[in-house]
Amino acid sequence: MISREGVRLGAEAARRLAQTGLYEFEPGLTDAEFTRIEREYGFEFADDHRAFLAAGLPVNVPPEDGQTWSRPWPEWRCGDLDSLRRQLAWPVEGVLLDVEHNGFWYEGWGERPADGQVALDTARCHLAEAPVLVPVYAHRYVPAGRGSFGHPVLSMWQTDIIYYGLDLVDYVHQEFDEARGEAGESWNPRATVPFWRDLL
Repeated sequence: MISREGVRLGAEAARRLAQTGLYEFEPGLTDAEFTRIEREYGFEFADDHRAFLAAGLPVNVPPEDGQTWSRPWPEWRCGDLDSLRRQLAWPVEGVLLDVEHNGFWYEGWGERPADGQVALDTARCHLAEAPVLVPVYAHRYVPAGRGSFGHPVLSMWQTDIIYYGLDLVDYVHQEFDEARGEAGESWNPRATVPFWRDLL
């Protein structure tokens, strides 16, 4: 069952993005498409993210002359399977890159093995237990999980992880609204998912 508040948040985020006029939209994902995607990639969308994608799929804008092609919006409906898998793996692969090349080690994993390959394998095993993060746009992510909603949107760049929105609605405002202002004292996001919240 999808929560009413999750549906409200996702629909509001989609409405606000449409109001910016920055993107065109395809029809939203259907229940059958959500089922196929979740089965194919082994996760369930959070309720607000699901409602956002059900309201309409933002279309990636073709590049202008001289620019390289960029597809920041995940192409859930007809995208390349390997490309989507890479987007889903980005947060974990970024942490592994820092483990291998930058000496990163999460204290919750215990003592770091002296052998680099053993350390990398150990980190990979621990990361397999971390909650799945799902791409929203480029390297902005929200946690997966049916029945959940309202998570802060995280900007992921290896272990350099920051908040990019209190929730999906605030994220659209922060990322795409030209009228956004400075974050005030009320802007106080709190990540709730294990492991990732400790890297913020």
